[in-house]
Amino acid sequence: MDRLSNTVRPYAWGSTTAIPELLGTAPTGEPQAEMWMGAHPGAPSRVTRGTTTGQPLSALIDADPEGELGPAAVARFGPRFPFLLKLLAAAAPLSLQVHPDLDQAREGYAAEERAGIPLDAPHRNYKDANHKPELLCALTPFEGLCGFRAPDRSADLLAALDVDSLKPYVDLLRAHPEDAALREVLSAVLSAERTEIAATVAEAAAACERLGGDHAPYAVLAHHFPGDPGVLAAMLLNHVTLQPGEGIYLGAGVPHAYLSGFGVEIMASSDNVLRCGLTPKHVDVPELLRVVRFEAADPAVLRPEASAPYGEEVYETPVDEFRLSRFVRAEGSAPADLTTRTPQILLATAGAPRAGELTLTPGQSVFVPAGEKVELSGTGTLFRATAVA
Repeated sequence: MDRLSNTVRPYAWGSTTAIPELLGTAPTGEPQAEMWMGAHPGAPSRVTRGTTTGQPLSALIDADPEGELGPAAVARFGPRFPFLLKLLAAAAPLSLQVHPDLDQAREGYAAEERAGIPLDAPHRNYKDANHKPELLCALTPFEGLCGFRAPDRSADLLAALDVDSLKPYVDLLRAHPEDAALREVLSAVLSAERTEIAATVAEAAAACERLGGDHAPYAVLAHHFPGDPGVLAAMLLNHVTLQPGEGIYLGAGVPHAYLSGFGVEIMASSDNVLRCGLTPKHVDVPELLRVVRFEAADPAVLRPEASAPYGEEVYETPVDEFRLSRFVRAEGSAPADLTTRTPQILLATAGAPRAGELTLTPGQSVFVPAGEKVELSGTGTLFRATAVA
């Protein structure tokens, strides 16, 4: 078992206080958006093992994949760490985005490799050949956008703004079958001439500010991204507020954006993002339309389900690359045997739980190699991330 030293990413949308407050450190005044835990090449965690200090976790795994990950995980996912765990602290909205499924990622990555597009090119869509399902569990009240709402409800939302240039979109949403309506409106918004759509966004934002209520989140988006067509695209999506302990799962093809809040996020180890708006970065509309699933549905808020025998609460998701659960331990809680045949990361978010002989304060984490015996004791809240193999 190894304590992890983790990188904090200073993305502009990040909170200046949430991660420092959890860690008990002084804010730097700069945004601290994400703390990464895992072996992703973008910012692998570092460990101290034996007499060697600061080894990248990725290097340990490369040197002995079966010893660190276990034979079952290597057989299922290959010789790489299957998930990335994060603390995510949003003080401003993230980009509106969607992730490909596994086949789309493989096809897109291979095509861009054949075309010779550098991995760091701003117009590159696929950084790897993996999909990126993800789960967000709220530590504070957390706002986001997730999946398409029913077209008739989006039509009502847009119609209430009383903006002439939006009326064709309202008619499309009411006149077509569901999938065609959503596809046509999203395509029209993102393909429109930029000056014209910017004027529509400004007029719509003023109406959202005036109306408030269900329209208020989109006024906030327009404040952060004036003139961005993603503001109109966002009006097609469900607005969701999670309470602490609640989660939301985002599968392939589901458009989404995080707006504000602090949470624990886990995903398959991938960096594949197709953006729909709310960003100055590249938006590849044809590829986006190939990946998006134009299906309306109410967002399914996840609540952890109790699992015997140690009071583990599991966030059930339909993927094998990760399994997220938590323990909320009070005084007198019996020790829990967490030994498993897949690798684990344990993250404390409250109190002082103990993993074996190591006491974890909030924000501290450890890597547990596959098969290594580990017993959880002490009090507090601990998140357990592992894989299913």
